[in-house]
Amino acid sequence: MPTTATTARPGAAELGQQERAVLHGVGCGLRDDEIAAALAVSEDVVAGHLARILGKLGLRDRAAAIVHAFDCGLVSPGHGPRTPGPDQLPRGADGRTAGPRVRISVLGPLRAWHDGRAVDLGHLRQQAVLAALALHRGRTVSRQELLDGVWGSEPPVTNVVPVHVYRLRKTLRLADCPVPVIEHDRYGYRLATGATEVDLARMEELVAAAGTAHRAGDLPEAVRLCSRALDLFGGEPLAGLPGPLAELERLRLVERRIAVAQRRAELRLQLGQCARAVTELITLSAEQPLNEPVAAMLMGALYRGGRQADALAVFDRTRRRLAEDLGVPPGPVLRRTRRLILHGA
Repeated sequence: MPTTATTARPGAAELGQQERAVLHGVGCGLRDDEIAAALAVSEDVVAGHLARILGKLGLRDRAAAIVHAFDCGLVSPGHGPRTPGPDQLPRGADGRTAGPRVRISVLGPLRAWHDGRAVDLGHLRQQAVLAALALHRGRTVSRQELLDGVWGSEPPVTNVVPVHVYRLRKTLRLADCPVPVIEHDRYGYRLATGATEVDLARMEELVAAAGTAHRAGDLPEAVRLCSRALDLFGGEPLAGLPGPLAELERLRLVERRIAVAQRRAELRLQLGQCARAVTELITLSAEQPLNEPVAAMLMGALYRGGRQADALAVFDRTRRRLAEDLGVPPGPVLRRTRRLILHGA
């Protein structure tokens, strides 16, 4: 008797992750070259996976594999994939892979744009849930992590996390794509790969590229890339969001911005751009009056620009603020910088 779609046979669960992704692509009607492009592998690898899939599942040919992908629930008729393969991206009307459709900013007050239009993210706890997913973009965040990060020691009495995720999904939903922007599995929630872009990830890419340019000796390019990274900051990170996670990340991201600004100033000094470095460091020092490394760098830049008295004035001003606000004397870095300036080193 011929094998039918209802005959018992091993399901997709018997397959490895990449084999499932290949079966998913076959079920969606993709060619081998399209599946290979989506998975970043060669067509030979796709063909090998397909041969193993047919063997493991006892399927006759590609047509039988398509039927099986629907039968086992990997693909839904008329609705595209239920679970996208790795790195699957939304496609435009021309069939080509489209770029991220939802942009999320955490380097300032939390904001999101859907196809370039700003969207209302709801009340603060709901925003904090989205921020937690954006800060952990690329990995699954468990419900307990969200509860701990957003509510801390005062968790809600009801299971509100799925409610917030449901509302965020509706707000950020891509009308022409059945895949949700926020995915869910038994481990928790995550932002869909390819559908979202987070400014934090872009900032780190630019900083890494600046480091590469610096090591290659291209200091102007390193300065340009640092400036682009700093331009992504739009005020206090995660301003106003509640919860322990937002509080800790605010501090971390502020420190990250200071570090990038210091790096840019150092690069400008190496390029002989003392005046621009001084201007940027004065602004940074005004924002961070108790930051001794920033004060020390400003003193050094002023001294290199022939402004010894101004450099020593920075020391005196910082010393007073440390005494008044923290009750501590200047640290070794600041004292050493002052000593070198006094000795003309």
